[in-house]
Amino acid sequence: MVLSIILLFGVLGLQYTADNLSINTDTAELVAPDAPFQKNRRNFEKAFSQDLHTLLLVVESNTPELTQSATKRLLRLITADKEHFNSAYIPNDNEFFRQNGLLYLDTDELQALSNNLSLAQPFIGRISQEPNLTGFLSIFEDALTSTDKTQVVPIDLTSLIDKVTSALHKTLNGENALLSWESLISEKKTHSGNGFIIVSPKFNFSQIRPAETAIESIRKAVAQIQDPNLPAVKVWVTGEVGLEDDELSGMSTGTFTASIFSIVLVLFILLVAYRSVLLTIATLATLALGMLFCGAFAAFSVKQLNLISVAFAVSNIGLGVEYAIHFCLRYRDNLSHHVHKVLALRSTLTGTAPSLLLCAGTTSIGLYAFIPTDYKGVSELGLLAGTSLFICLLITLVALPALLRVMPAPSKFPAAKESRSGFVSLSEKLASYPLHYAKPIAIATFMLAVISVALTFNVKTDFNPINLRDPNTESVLAFKNLMKDKETTPLTLTVLAKDENSAKALEQKLSALASVDKTVSLFDFQPTEQDDKLALIEEMSLMLGGQMQSFPALKVDPDPVPGINRLIKAIDTLLPQKTDVHERTALTNFRKELEDILIELDTRQQPSRSLFIEKVQTTLLGTLPILMNELSTGFNASKVTLADLPADIKDKWLSKDGMYRIQIFPKKDLNDLTSLEEFITAVQSIAPETTDLPIMYWESMKEVIDAFQQAIVIALVTIALLLFVIRRSVIDTVLVMTPLILAGLFTMASTVITNTPINFANIIALPLLLGLGVDNGIHMVEKLHHSLSEEQNIYQSSTARAMFYGALTTASSFAGLAFSPHEGIASMGLIITIGIFWIMICTFIVLPALSKLVLKV
Repeated sequence: MVLSIILLFGVLGLQYTADNLSINTDTAELVAPDAPFQKNRRNFEKAFSQDLHTLLLVVESNTPELTQSATKRLLRLITADKEHFNSAYIPNDNEFFRQNGLLYLDTDELQALSNNLSLAQPFIGRISQEPNLTGFLSIFEDALTSTDKTQVVPIDLTSLIDKVTSALHKTLNGENALLSWESLISEKKTHSGNGFIIVSPKFNFSQIRPAETAIESIRKAVAQIQDPNLPAVKVWVTGEVGLEDDELSGMSTGTFTASIFSIVLVLFILLVAYRSVLLTIATLATLALGMLFCGAFAAFSVKQLNLISVAFAVSNIGLGVEYAIHFCLRYRDNLSHHVHKVLALRSTLTGTAPSLLLCAGTTSIGLYAFIPTDYKGVSELGLLAGTSLFICLLITLVALPALLRVMPAPSKFPAAKESRSGFVSLSEKLASYPLHYAKPIAIATFMLAVISVALTFNVKTDFNPINLRDPNTESVLAFKNLMKDKETTPLTLTVLAKDENSAKALEQKLSALASVDKTVSLFDFQPTEQDDKLALIEEMSLMLGGQMQSFPALKVDPDPVPGINRLIKAIDTLLPQKTDVHERTALTNFRKELEDILIELDTRQQPSRSLFIEKVQTTLLGTLPILMNELSTGFNASKVTLADLPADIKDKWLSKDGMYRIQIFPKKDLNDLTSLEEFITAVQSIAPETTDLPIMYWESMKEVIDAFQQAIVIALVTIALLLFVIRRSVIDTVLVMTPLILAGLFTMASTVITNTPINFANIIALPLLLGLGVDNGIHMVEKLHHSLSEEQNIYQSSTARAMFYGALTTASSFAGLAFSPHEGIASMGLIITIGIFWIMICTFIVLPALSKLVLKV
């Protein structure tokens, strides 16, 4: 009857959990949601909300021209897909920038472009008259025979030959290649090396990954823009939504794998501990029921699990099964003294319930101490894990006895002394060592503690949320690549100014800071020195004349063989005269590729021959018409005022309520904490309400450290007071607390040795270790009061064995996390596993030794 009721409520709890519990990967609200830095962030997001909850697509290829065209094609496909996307746009790519983009180059850069175009003018003229492969090769023929090479080609001849040779070699060997004329003519690229698309996806919140369908649609669109005759285009999916999607995908896969690993390992430990399949099945069934009710409580109390509190699910496998181990081992021992199973169960229940309730109470103190902190992630974990202890205990004391009562009694228990003499002999030897060598162990522990104290001063911290994620996911790789470029790094600061005069004055002060590389605001979109730049643009337009107004499309070359033969003959004539090794090598390689082209043309039949000619021609000249037409559009630039800026540009820098945005770029790498502090401190000295990612990282780190210092003090003091009230002994209280403090100290020292920095995720190891450590300390001190003689086996009681196997199951539940692809969860699993190892050492070796010295009569 009892089991039926519990099972019914368990099924209802499962349904309630499935309908009401979700995972929120947003780390912004995890720390101090009401702190000033969080309010500044929300004010910024409220004023400029256009790019919130968006995907950032980063488009890459081997030429800027191909990148640009692929970006536009991808944007068209995404914009047309109304089913999966709300909107999408390419930043700074519109009719305004296409016409006036040259005005945003520095005057020196524009002058350099003018000089290069002046040198390229004859070349451009020749190609515009004969826009095919023969016309292109004839330019090289003239260049090799001319005395003034600069009047024929736009760059150094040898350098151009190397680039053409490389492109031809790839094409002739089955690869796709494109020669970038933008890179050849312009010293500074008129486009970024990457293309960017900001996408607002439609979310399906009924899925674990709400953006999964939209991202899959993007991948299909990326496949459609690939041209089999051109180099491949790589599109990275990142941004806020992309990072969250990879996070959810990795967490679901990693946590599932870790849970399976933990369950298998726990199953093995239980079989070893019980030597009974029936007791193992009963324990696993109890654990499953406890997980159902714990999940229902999580759905009721917090609704959403964050990246920290989600760990309570795995922790329950270890912490929840510990109570069942204590119960079942005592039950097994009692069966040898009671004929009837009911009497054994009754004796077990009355014997274990008080001590298990005390353990749950002390463990929960260590967890509940984090509830009042400003670290929401750990605050919710403390609530869930602390309450789950009582839920698991209640299930253990109610469901497990009922289950054992209906199950047949285990057929055989190795009660005979002979059957376990080897184990008893080993445990007796181990039990005697801490008591016999108490002084050496105490001295060694003291020395190890001193070394650990010294090491803890070198504990590293890393509170960058990006470093918590799987470093091999697409979104993280793309994000970190963006961080390497000062122009695209997301780690910038933002300041809001209430009016134009304040914004200008603030930007001027910020630009003067030594740690600031540059600032950007709405006023930077009004080009400087416009008269001089417009004069240069007009000069370029006049110089190139009609060639730029209607640059022709490429024409299919009917027969390039004569032109190739003439070029080979020119190379043969010039090569013996060359003495420079680089020039000779370049010409020799160029000649070989030309000969290979002739072989291909001689052996191919139509239409393969025409397709081959077109492919070679596209490889060498395909990007030139695109560049010329863009320059032609840019020559129509006119004077720009702030009033001329399109609305989509203004909206990103001037909010609807009149707030001006100033973006501040750092001069140094902000992955270095010293540089991060220097940058933030300098900017905040001028603008205290600064916000953006670096502020979030820095302030969150300080809040988390403060929260843990506060919570650990509360937990230690509360646990110590509770122990003193219960034990009514200062010595007992100190003995229980000593292994707890030593284990924490040794664990922190281990993070230095393993080079594992403390982060948002693994810092939760401390409250969990507090609870587990005090449990074992209470059990062991109680046992040692009656077993300080070296002749007695302190490890052989059911309580000691339950402590040992309970610690093993807890360690196993977290050890699986260490193999998670999620860096934060993996480091948490590693540190907790290390911490449990030190708790076992301190409880089973150090504590008996200290007790022998302190409690001896």
